[in-house]
Amino acid sequence: MEIFQYAFMQRALLAGVLIGAICAVIGVYMVLRGLAFLGAGIAHASFGGVALGFLLKINPLLSAIVFCLATAWGIGYTARKGQIKEDVAIGILFASTLALGILIIGLMPSYNVDLFGYLFGSILAVTPFDLLLTAGLGVGVLLTVALFYKELLYISFDPEMAQASGLPVSRLYFLLLGLIAITVVISLKVVGILLVTALLVTPAAAAYQLTQDIRTMMFLAVLLGVGAAVGGVLLSYVLNTASGATIVLLSTLSFFLAASLSPQRRRARRRDMSG
Repeated sequence: MEIFQYAFMQRALLAGVLIGAICAVIGVYMVLRGLAFLGAGIAHASFGGVALGFLLKINPLLSAIVFCLATAWGIGYTARKGQIKEDVAIGILFASTLALGILIIGLMPSYNVDLFGYLFGSILAVTPFDLLLTAGLGVGVLLTVALFYKELLYISFDPEMAQASGLPVSRLYFLLLGLIAITVVISLKVVGILLVTALLVTPAAAAYQLTQDIRTMMFLAVLLGVGAAVGGVLLSYVLNTASGATIVLLSTLSFFLAASLSPQRRRARRRDMSG
């Protein structure tokens, strides 16, 4: 219990709760809309923003926010105006922004260890400013989701019907892209660039195995996301393992457990046995 007396552990646990919940909520829309690859693209693009922040000597998370928003909206604009598929636009900007980050590293006068720490995450190194930024942006993301809950679900399930119903589908789509971008950035310190997609997608995918009700799915995703984040922080401290990797592996374990307990899977097995 003495680990809870340390300020850095308190910040890490609080950051884990915030990120686990926010990623789970946004992850539900990503799973329903099939945007897992988009999350990976934005996450890797954030490397360019982080590198730019170190080069300009500003907080890397602030520069990454601008960079990721521009990338996310650039993907949406290219996919809609360029008459190409979404995954093609992601592939183009994914590679170019990552290359820009590598180019920026070459412009730095010296090797920066902190920069590469963003690749794998370091939740135990979360600063008070990081926590304040995460809380502020996280509350903004959750309030936006609460305000546009039904509309975002509608365009996730059936964008054509939503368009026919008079909803501003294009604006809502770009809003969702912006929310994903912000969620990716505030998760960088927790799990890192290489693993952030897993925290976005896995809890929601696990919850999807257990229920077909959207509200229940979102509630379960939050429980699983927060549980994996908090459990991963504590386990990584005890076992002296990488915190981001431990969080992701716990989340992955929860997915396989949920898949094995899936009501749909059990019903399918019963039908096969009765047939």
